[in-house]
Amino acid sequence: MRGREGDLRVEVEHEQGGFNLAAAFEAPGGVTALFGRSGSGKTTLVNIIAGLLRPRRGRVVLGGQALVDTASGVHVPAHRRRIGYVFQDGRLFPHLSVRQNLLFGRWFAAGAEDRTSLASVVELLGIAPLLGRRPGALSGGEKQRVAIGRALLAKPRLLLMDEPLAALDDARKAEILPFIEQLRDEAGVPIVYVTHAITEVARLADTLVVLENGRVAASGSARDTLARTDIGPLAGIREAGAVLDAEIEAHDRAFGLTTLSTPAGDLRVPLLNLPAGARLRLQIPARDVILSLRRPDGLSALNILPGTIDEVPDPSGADGSADIRLDCGGARILARITRRSVADLALARGMPVFAIVKSVALAPDRSWPERTREDG
Repeated sequence: MRGREGDLRVEVEHEQGGFNLAAAFEAPGGVTALFGRSGSGKTTLVNIIAGLLRPRRGRVVLGGQALVDTASGVHVPAHRRRIGYVFQDGRLFPHLSVRQNLLFGRWFAAGAEDRTSLASVVELLGIAPLLGRRPGALSGGEKQRVAIGRALLAKPRLLLMDEPLAALDDARKAEILPFIEQLRDEAGVPIVYVTHAITEVARLADTLVVLENGRVAASGSARDTLARTDIGPLAGIREAGAVLDAEIEAHDRAFGLTTLSTPAGDLRVPLLNLPAGARLRLQIPARDVILSLRRPDGLSALNILPGTIDEVPDPSGADGSADIRLDCGGARILARITRRSVADLALARGMPVFAIVKSVALAPDRSWPERTREDG
């Protein structure tokens, strides 16, 4: 579900326990990530969208239908919004089997168009072996997959996911992330995804909304927004890095390397288990990019990209680092260097430079396959 049917427009104000929320953004289908520090207003915002919280004033419009319009007295009850909600802890019924938990979602879908079957959801999420079990016998990742399936079987027009991986360890996160990617690419349901993990944003999101102290500090396409130099300081991001579209050009199995074609130029990365021609997303961590005023010679680094400085941040502030944005063939890359280096090299907008990226920094956990998606 993309395009106008999945469009979400939010413009709300709310006060709760001394916290003031005044947020406005648009989500044009796909995955919209709500990102920010703890206490920035992410959960308050999704609870308003879900209908669990009535804002003091404002509007929430989904697919052209007003779910909230305080000026007109419109407030569609939560159970009539057809919005699925996946919480951090899954919230499955412990006395019901997995199959019964899944089928419970259908109770909320009475009268809705029958687009999603139990069999298709079970196949999508890989939970067929779990159907006879109770939630107490499931791992954290398995519980979250079942919770997602239950939400899908309610045939939602929108799926809200409030930090669904926050309670999982790294192994369980690695287990469930591919299923969320499949959900994004195959289920056809727009998703609002709350997270404080920048790698999840880079891997999953089409649109990024950054919240700070109840306000929208930045919003737009995930690729463009992640390449902004002010996002790290605003949201407390230590793992900043631009995201590039890439295609596998060739494999060098003798040296364990894969060559990627990107708008910024060819990049060599550790060997990927994907065929030539496969498309993927690649995150280049800003901390792993070094700048040089001249093309370096005699380096072990395999990736040297010519570019032009696009933005140098204001040097004020206590942090000793600076995220410099480069234009490399039209693609944006961030380089995190010291402010001393900015001064020593006299870096300024428009200067030609070379970005040096270690191949080992572009590990497989920073690249994610992209499936072909059709709008519909």
